Amino acid sequence: MKSSKRGTNISVSVENITPFGIWIFVKEKEYFLNYATYPYFKDQTVRSIQNVQLLHGYHLYWPDLDVDLEIDNFESPEKYPLKSKPRKNLPARSVERGTVRR
Repeated sequence: MKSSKRGTNISVSVENITPFGIWIFVKEKEYFLNYATYPYFKDQTVRSIQNVQLLHGYHLYWPDLDVDLEIDNFESPEKYPLKSKPRKNLPARSVERGTVRR
């Protein structure tokens, strides 16, 4: 998300999208988000990845992907041992009269 106005301070931008992950520039620092750790960016459109917002100075939000990450996730990954995994072939669920069928 580059600004077209000269001299405008850019807080966040996606700098590169590679087969291995994305490079993002946030508040004068560059981070690499690999698809193994951040699978929700893999196989997405360039436009949806580039549509990122910096909220509150520390929170990144991709509205098209419904992904929220704090900058601290990149700087201190050891604090966040749980990782998201993409869902694969989950059985269909139906709700009938208060019961869940699987």
